Amino acid sequence: MSQTEHGAAVNRGNRPLSPHLQVYKPQITSVMSIFHRVTGVGNSIGAILVAIWFISAAIGAGPFDTVNGLLTSWVGHLILFGFALSVCYHLCNGIRHLLWDAGYGFELDQVKTTGIVAVSAAGLMFLGLMIVGWMN
Repeated sequence: MSQTEHGAAVNRGNRPLSPHLQVYKPQITSVMSIFHRVTGVGNSIGAILVAIWFISAAIGAGPFDTVNGLLTSWVGHLILFGFALSVCYHLCNGIRHLLWDAGYGFELDQVKTTGIVAVSAAGLMFLGLMIVGWMN
């Protein structure tokens, strides 16, 4: 039995392609889901940097001065700025996911509202952290 008789290759060129990112208009849930994954990776990298900072402090003054010099440079501040923003967003969106896991917030208007609340809360939390950090 050939492939065409079996049906596997019949009209292969006429089938529609699977919808992908080019087909769908970005929605708040898809964009926030992508950012949630990205911030999860960012949080892991940031946690490794903080661990390296603590380990260098335990090793001695020389290694600590090197790592601390990097983290207090403009590049280090940019990295820590991104890490703080990543933690704030991931926390607030994670709370939103916990509500979904409990069965709340699945209506379309609730999904949009909780998305806006999560982003706003993350922004306010980040702003608060920056103000406290700037004051010290």
